[in-house]
Amino acid sequence: MPSGLIALLDDVAAIAKIAAASVDDIGAAVGKAGSKAAGVVIDDTAVTPRYVTGFTPDRELPIIGKIALGSLKNKVVILVAALLLSAFLPVAITPLLMLGGAYLAFEGTEKIIEKLSGDHHDEEELLQADTPQELEQRQVAGAIRTDFILSAEIMIIALSQLADFSLPLRAAALAAVGVVITVAVYGAVGLIVKLDDIGLHMAERSNRAARSFGRGLVHVVPKLLKALAAIGTAAMLWVGGGILVHGLEELHLLTFIPHAVEGAAASVAGGTGLLQSALHWVVGAVGAALIGFIAGLPIVGAVMLIHRART
Repeated sequence: MPSGLIALLDDVAAIAKIAAASVDDIGAAVGKAGSKAAGVVIDDTAVTPRYVTGFTPDRELPIIGKIALGSLKNKVVILVAALLLSAFLPVAITPLLMLGGAYLAFEGTEKIIEKLSGDHHDEEELLQADTPQELEQRQVAGAIRTDFILSAEIMIIALSQLADFSLPLRAAALAAVGVVITVAVYGAVGLIVKLDDIGLHMAERSNRAARSFGRGLVHVVPKLLKALAAIGTAAMLWVGGGILVHGLEELHLLTFIPHAVEGAAASVAGGTGLLQSALHWVVGAVGAALIGFIAGLPIVGAVMLIHRART
């Protein structure tokens, strides 16, 4: 009997060691994958606040909650699809990502053209909503649709860093990356959109320093949200364009385009010392945004023609 108990305890200890090792492996995989997706996370954070601008303060956090839930559902679908594609049809991943990149490029280009022309048909469609609830549903749906593309890019970037891991570890790491990034992005968005309410609360405090800081927040937040809307549009272009540029290089199509973007970044950043990495990224992002804008123009033109034909 004692020997049997000791053997059982040994088995439990061995299982515990394996489980601990698996947790460590997953942690390492999450860190490796998440660091590579950080750039798209910033873009996602910049894009989202525009979808809650204009709503009453009591609806801001519930709307963000709905978008976050939709984002988690997006990532579950993408996780399953990405694992299946990577196992059975890896050649389809890049073309599908490029379709998503084209959609982001279209959205960013459309925003710029609407701003320049004054033709805000998206806003007109939102104004056609019969109730505040319908307006909210449309905004949430639009945010989740854009999030799907950004989430796909995040998960594919993460997956590309996990080639050395087993399938179960890849699945666990991607699930962890999805949850951590969703919480980080929408937690940050929630804080950003509630900064004005925090400022109003602090402005009513008896402490003079708190009142001054609160008034400063109230003054700055509208400008911050306006700046984020512009950054969000730029983010759609540089992420969408970046996906297209990377896809062309991967598929060995029109390779002069990715070579031109990389060459311009290397030429401008070369010999700038400590600023080299930052300048290389900025020039690369501007080049990708330009490619995104060029790619988005014919799509916007086609959509406008279809829209006018229907009205």
